[in-house]
Amino acid sequence: MKKVLSVLLSIVVIFALGGCGSKKAAVVTDKKVITVGASPIPHKEILEAAKPVLAKAGYTLKIVEFTDYVTPNTALAEKQLDANFFQHTPYLKEFSKEKGLDLTYTVKVEIEPMALYSNKYKKLSDLKNGASIAIPNDPTNGARALRVLEKAGLLKLKSGELISKVDITSNRKNLKITELDAPQLPRILKDMDAAVINSNYAMEAKLKLTDSLVVEAKDSPYANVLAVRTEDKNKPYIKALSKALTSPEVKKFILEKYKGAVIPAF
Repeated sequence: MKKVLSVLLSIVVIFALGGCGSKKAAVVTDKKVITVGASPIPHKEILEAAKPVLAKAGYTLKIVEFTDYVTPNTALAEKQLDANFFQHTPYLKEFSKEKGLDLTYTVKVEIEPMALYSNKYKKLSDLKNGASIAIPNDPTNGARALRVLEKAGLLKLKSGELISKVDITSNRKNLKITELDAPQLPRILKDMDAAVINSNYAMEAKLKLTDSLVVEAKDSPYANVLAVRTEDKNKPYIKALSKALTSPEVKKFILEKYKGAVIPAF
């Protein structure tokens, strides 16, 4: 009888410990402080607008600022961040493939139209033969910039998504295309005839979309997204963050703050 009682007691203890372990595992699937990497404008500002919505849901948002297009994804993959918000879907897909990262996204938040800016010319028709044009040097934004130039009638390009300047089939003004790091483009504008600049860097440099020579079409597929590790996509805190970033409060903020320079994608 003692042996039987001892065995039964052991079983009860094992199940009790197992139950505690299950509860602990359930707790760690959620967290109350969410750390998100973002570029300063407009992403950090949009996250700030989402803070009160998250607070109502019981979460605190911690924002880590980045000024480049590489570090936020590596920091996310290395679990220094819970999510990041700075990039569009083609860039996330290409970067993850190239670096072998298991990243995905949850929601599309906003679109930042790319545009051609110049300190020397006020009209596209004034652009001279042999003019120097700078574009981003990463594959997705470089391709996107070339399509902006094609839309303006300055170039003709091969079909495809990840095109580069070697895919130019017609260059009627013999434009000299230079590829540079995206954050540098506003700073080198004084040394170039024009540059195709991402909206976030243009806004940081106080460049107005209304002063640009040509603007990307509003039906652009380059929506900026909330990027996460694939394993975390369905966790409660990620779902809460995704909901906050696509809330009516955030949409109103985007419309009122940026007046068309940033467009809600939800």
